[in-house]
Amino acid sequence: MAAPVPLEGIRGKLTCKAPLAPYTWFKTGGPADWLFEPADMDDLKTFLERLGGEIPVMALGLGSNMIVRDGGVPGVVVRLGKTFAKVEHTGELELTCGGGASGILVASTARDLGIAGLEFLRGIPGTVGGFVRMNGGAYGREVADVLLDCAVILHDGSFITLNSAELEYSYRHSALPEGAIVVSARFKGRPGDPKEIGAEMDRIAAAREASQPLRTKTGGSTFKNPEGMKAWQLVDEAGCRGLTLGGAQVSEKHTNFLINTGTATSADIEGLGELVREKVYQHSGVSLEWEIQRVGRP
Repeated sequence: MAAPVPLEGIRGKLTCKAPLAPYTWFKTGGPADWLFEPADMDDLKTFLERLGGEIPVMALGLGSNMIVRDGGVPGVVVRLGKTFAKVEHTGELELTCGGGASGILVASTARDLGIAGLEFLRGIPGTVGGFVRMNGGAYGREVADVLLDCAVILHDGSFITLNSAELEYSYRHSALPEGAIVVSARFKGRPGDPKEIGAEMDRIAAAREASQPLRTKTGGSTFKNPEGMKAWQLVDEAGCRGLTLGGAQVSEKHTNFLINTGTATSADIEGLGELVREKVYQHSGVSLEWEIQRVGRP
């Protein structure tokens, strides 16, 4: 297959029919038509400019909150590497974080600098780009509470900065344009004591370990919490704890998590999620919304 753009001067790695399963927490799914791993910001901008918005573009972080369907992903998947994973102290109580930086790294850096208010990022399994897009949250806080602004490259290569208000944040949703890639974000916290911040991070880590099936092939919280309700409780009350479809299972430990027991396809996982939604609706009349992003061809 011919490359989607002329590669002269492109320094990153472009791979045709690249398997994506190894990059997702579920370890399932088909390949990307093209996987691009840019060398740096300029390289990414040049590549996307040459695409000119004609081909679908999707960013891939840690693959934690995602089902890649078995037919693979059309167009270009962009995976940000170490160049985009830096966290820097750029102002009073302010961090500038690359789109590929993990929540753990952001929270740990803030702790070391005595910046409180970012501890909850320790509990989000993903990268800055993903939780800025999805207004990721945990333990009573969300990205909208701490984000100043983010730098974004649109799918045609143009560069813009969006502040928190422009992202029109709501629960697990933003107005970030389709195909846009968050390359960095600025977060602001409040003064804090590193020991107290560290203790809170340890509490969050322990709570996750105790309540979530972290040592399995899973994808994080499957469904959004309806207003005033808990998705896990609705799933449990509908009798879905431990429910299976093919190699996929509703976690016995936390019913808002789906698990690949070892042989699941993405179709098994998504199909099980839809079965759970149907059973919950029949039991309670509540239509659960997916929180996990589902991408690609069935």
